[in-house]
Amino acid sequence: MNLIDLNQSDRCVNFSCPERSVSPAAYILLYVCSAALVLLTVCGNLLVIISVFHFKQLHTPTNMLVLSLAMSDFFVGAFIMPPMLIWIIESCWIFGRDFCTSYLLINGFITIVSVYNIALIAVDRYLALSNPFLYMNHVSVRIILVVIVFDWGVVMVYNLAILYFNGNFMNVLMCPGECFYFLNEVWSVIDIVFSFIFPLSVIIILYTRVFVIAKKHATVIRELNNHTRSKTQKITLHSMKSERKAAKVLGILVSVFLICLLPYFISSLFSEIQEEEETVHKIIFIIYLNSTINPFIYALFYPWFRRCIKLIITLQIFQTDSTLINVF
Repeated sequence: MNLIDLNQSDRCVNFSCPERSVSPAAYILLYVCSAALVLLTVCGNLLVIISVFHFKQLHTPTNMLVLSLAMSDFFVGAFIMPPMLIWIIESCWIFGRDFCTSYLLINGFITIVSVYNIALIAVDRYLALSNPFLYMNHVSVRIILVVIVFDWGVVMVYNLAILYFNGNFMNVLMCPGECFYFLNEVWSVIDIVFSFIFPLSVIIILYTRVFVIAKKHATVIRELNNHTRSKTQKITLHSMKSERKAAKVLGILVSVFLICLLPYFISSLFSEIQEEEETVHKIIFIIYLNSTINPFIYALFYPWFRRCIKLIITLQIFQTDSTLINVF
């Protein structure tokens, strides 16, 4: 039996959307700030998408993963944030049953894809640092694109399956003003393992290894800097420095993601918090806020992204052969 059947009648009998307790001015301000946040998320990630798509110099395996993450973050800003923010402000789901089904499908799909994008970035950095020459010779843009398409496809099939086998296509809306789906005990375990435990374990384990390898590389670089180097050693040194820098920046990206995810995991340990609907919404929204932060990380640590923003804003990307512009 689905958990939705256990208490649906009791909850719906007494349920009603609460009246707003804020002044009209504060109410308008909340919507203005929400619109600004959505616009910031959408535009920031759109700049990343255009940059990686347009400039051929950025067509690298790692940047394809950055592009995949930016696309999932863009969808968060375009399709998930607006209904969630309205839901938080109104303290009530006002969009009806049909849109609720679509929203839950998109929400589950994009959230899990984002987690797996971060996991793929961890795998990419581990492979690049553990064996740079093997990585350069065997990991191509085409292979990464196949992995990304496979990843998105598997997540979509999983998300459809979890809704179908729990009857949530038919019973997704518990009562007017709410939009939740509930899982039976078996699917609850499957979901927590597939959505969080497995990808987060990969992220934490591999990035722990990345930091250990990066520390060893730093020692090797110092030793090479203190001695006369052959041409091969110079190539190795440059490769090490490049991969360490990429690992550092993407390590910050991963760390910020884990920090945004932390409140959700803490709340999941306390049933009292989970029962407070408004609190749960705000905690989940912190995860979505990570999609707003990511473009700022790129802008702060990637000079090429700042250069791309300038070229895009000044419309130089519409010039002939603009795809070949050196952005480094």
